[in-house]
Amino acid sequence: MKTTIFILSIFFSITFILATDTITSTKPLNINQTLVSKSEVFELGFFDLGDNNLYIGIWYKQIQKRTYVWVANRDTPITSSYGKLTIGENHNIVLVNEAGLVWSSNSSVSNAKVVAQLLDSGNFVLRMEGDEDVENYMWQSFDDPTDTLLPGMKLGWDRKTGVNRFLRSWKTNTDPGSGDYSFKMNIDGFPEVYLTSGKRTVYRSGPWNGRRFSGVPEMKGVSEIVFEFQNNSDEVLYSFEMSNHSVYSRLVMSASGKLERFTWIESSGTWTEYWFAPRDVCDDYKKCGPFGVCNANASPVCECMKGFRPKNQQAWDLRDGSDGCGRTSVLDCGSDEFSLLKNMKLPESSKAVVDRSMNLSSCAASCKRNCSCAAYASMDITEGGSGCVIWAVDLLDMRQYADSEGGQDLYVRVAASDLDQSPTTGTSTSGSSSNVGKIVGITVSTCAVIIILLVVLYLRRKKIQRLRNSSIHRKGQYERSQDYLMSERIIVQSKKEYSGETKIADDLELPLFDFSTLAIATNNFSDENKLGQGGFGCVYKGILMEGEIIAVKRLSRTSGQGIEELKNEVLLIAKLQHRNLVRLLGCCIEVEEKLLVYEYMEHKSLNTILFDKEKSAWLNWQKRFDIISGIARGLLYLHQDSRLRIIHRDLKASNVLLDTEMTPKISDFGMARIFGGDQTEAETKKVVGTHGYMSPEYAMDGLFSIKSDVFSFGVLVLEIVSGKKNRGFYYASNQLNLLGHTWNLWTQGKALELLDESIGAEFSNDEVLRCIQIGLLCVQEHAEDRPNMSKVLLMLSSDAVNLPQPKYPGFCLGKRHSEIESSSKHDESLTINGVTVTILDGR
Repeated sequence: MKTTIFILSIFFSITFILATDTITSTKPLNINQTLVSKSEVFELGFFDLGDNNLYIGIWYKQIQKRTYVWVANRDTPITSSYGKLTIGENHNIVLVNEAGLVWSSNSSVSNAKVVAQLLDSGNFVLRMEGDEDVENYMWQSFDDPTDTLLPGMKLGWDRKTGVNRFLRSWKTNTDPGSGDYSFKMNIDGFPEVYLTSGKRTVYRSGPWNGRRFSGVPEMKGVSEIVFEFQNNSDEVLYSFEMSNHSVYSRLVMSASGKLERFTWIESSGTWTEYWFAPRDVCDDYKKCGPFGVCNANASPVCECMKGFRPKNQQAWDLRDGSDGCGRTSVLDCGSDEFSLLKNMKLPESSKAVVDRSMNLSSCAASCKRNCSCAAYASMDITEGGSGCVIWAVDLLDMRQYADSEGGQDLYVRVAASDLDQSPTTGTSTSGSSSNVGKIVGITVSTCAVIIILLVVLYLRRKKIQRLRNSSIHRKGQYERSQDYLMSERIIVQSKKEYSGETKIADDLELPLFDFSTLAIATNNFSDENKLGQGGFGCVYKGILMEGEIIAVKRLSRTSGQGIEELKNEVLLIAKLQHRNLVRLLGCCIEVEEKLLVYEYMEHKSLNTILFDKEKSAWLNWQKRFDIISGIARGLLYLHQDSRLRIIHRDLKASNVLLDTEMTPKISDFGMARIFGGDQTEAETKKVVGTHGYMSPEYAMDGLFSIKSDVFSFGVLVLEIVSGKKNRGFYYASNQLNLLGHTWNLWTQGKALELLDESIGAEFSNDEVLRCIQIGLLCVQEHAEDRPNMSKVLLMLSSDAVNLPQPKYPGFCLGKRHSEIESSSKHDESLTINGVTVTILDGR
């Protein structure tokens, strides 16, 4: 074996590039040689990945770190030091070693004068000598792909030859053998592409609707890539081309089960992930079961359509929607109506019936007559729509997108008696009986709105004029600097922040307020209107001309939050919608001012009540438990249920706001970070956050994940139960902090002594103990021991769930040093038990 390794190392240390892109029966390719395509785009040759197995493969010639796009003998590697690629006696391309045949192109070839050529497209072809007509290729590697789809390659079925081209992953990143995951066209019914693991479907693209796959809205508006889908008597295929052929792009079925599109960035010399799937929980196949609709912008993500309700309510409440929805009323074929669902990924379509000759109205009539028809839609949405697709089976794997994302219209059969039911997925009735009333109502409403707007505009201008002529005196300009807004866009999506096969640099639209409008609303940012002050500036109460009460966050010029943090916060909050997240109404960016406008929270932040001896009595146990549960739901939405996977990084009592009903809303996303689909952890050299809420691995090593947010949540739970602050890492005078104090009480069987006395006597012992135990589970020292927020919410909502015993919490020792300073303006080093944390920014 040592001899073999030595010989292989000699061969691969001396590799010769043949001055050609072809091989013949008399000019084979030996183990230490490579072919290079005409324009030196691709290279073909022998390679090994460090395990002494030899493969024949194709890679990019100009990219230094090899990126393999095709492997011939992926499942039959050469294990010796001899190998040769040549034209065999049967006129096929053959790979041989000293024992004989290893791999063959296995095509029917009768002509003896053939050559094998590597093209600039990355296609390795077998053709007759002198005949370069694509139609006459006898064999091509594009018909036998491995894990990569290149521009010009076809994914799908050739009906004439029976060839099925599909992608199959490598076993691992270092083993090109056939892996578990495949991306394959299903031609049954209404064709679409499926990602499978063995026989299990993981994800599907949705059928092609004339513009894109209905389940891949990111294909909308992409100018760099030209997508093509063909479904005719000869073939059913998907392919793509680059509008700029000098740009490298590839679609890869990865060994981890993720479908990824990569684009080569020449300036940085790296592959950038341009798009991937599955990208969120709603991409999981049949996430919400039969007749269930998944909506990544809602929480919980599973919803039932109008006329349906959960089949298993208990499981549904625990966020298991796999049983789906059932009808609330029995159908009556003659009187049934159809409910319109907009922006939909069409249901699983392998059993759908397609009629290209129908239009939408004839499709509706056909579905109406067929009592088994559950839904219908247009086959092609271009040019006003054409064709008809009918489903006469349970509707599976549906999801609904936001208006700006895509999807298409789907008409679902419902009982007429259910049409008055409040819709849960943005539905509307397709009947025409109320059209006249709608038109009249819309006309009257429009006129009224126009009149009101004119009056408001007039009053607003008058008030602004009075303000400018009297009380406001401020250095610099109030007017928005157009040059500034053009050079520093309000929000720019980045490829790391949002996975979408769409134009990456599109601006996110958000209402912009004039500075003068906000100055008027806040009485020129007077102290009487100040709601609070944080590390990044002050928050003021404001009243707009229309009477709407708002909260205005005015960033201090000396604060640490600059334009990037502002972009981050606006990007995140504008894309997130949840009952337990604060709602962003708009922003203002002018020459020297940066302001954010939020919905107004009457009870301000949780800390102003919780840690106030008089006000804390407002929070009885039920309200505290509801606040804990609400924060948990909001955090779960950030971590799992939203379109983006977000780590907050600064969850604390002052960043939880309370509305008039004491509903908690998580705020302050300036330090939040977005994770990719399978990213679980990240590292930073600059640790930002608040002492007492930061997890040990984050404060010590700069490692953050969803588990660091879970730690902060655990601290918050114990603070809400006790009414006491954790007070940083240590209490004064060598006392234990809140975590250590709670741990001592828990181990001594005295956990109920932690409960805030202001709560009184009306509380459930079991519920309080459960919350304390959950809090301790969340603040365990090691991140892997902490539960995720899905489990936390399950533990909070069900008494039947057995809770594990918590382990020792992090940061609960007594104070070891005389003083540890925390500053929001200075970098510092913090030493605890001999471990140094550098660049720690406290807030």
